[in-house]
Amino acid sequence: MTDPEVFVRPTRYDVSCLPEDDINARHYTLTVEYRGRGLWAVMDGPYAYDANGVKDYEPSPSNREDAWLATHRFDMDTALAIAQQVAPNMTCNGHTVAEALAERGGEHV
Repeated sequence: MTDPEVFVRPTRYDVSCLPEDDINARHYTLTVEYRGRGLWAVMDGPYAYDANGVKDYEPSPSNREDAWLATHRFDMDTALAIAQQVAPNMTCNGHTVAEALAERGGEHV
């Protein structure tokens, strides 16, 4: 019997302005996630971003209409570019990325 072929696929990128060792990094991190058919989504928890950086709750798979998918799925390069544009403007509990970096001792405010 021959061993089956093993496939390894990168399916997620983390995009953040905070270093990964920062205690608050997870709250200021977007994910770019592979969604199949060569398309990627820019995610913040259950929210997906469109090409303009507008956040929208992502419906369950059975409730996603083609029009919604067309505005919230991208090729990988586009999704990463959107995430890089959105990341510096993220907030968590009313605190900005700049404030989170300042708490760390950075000079970003």
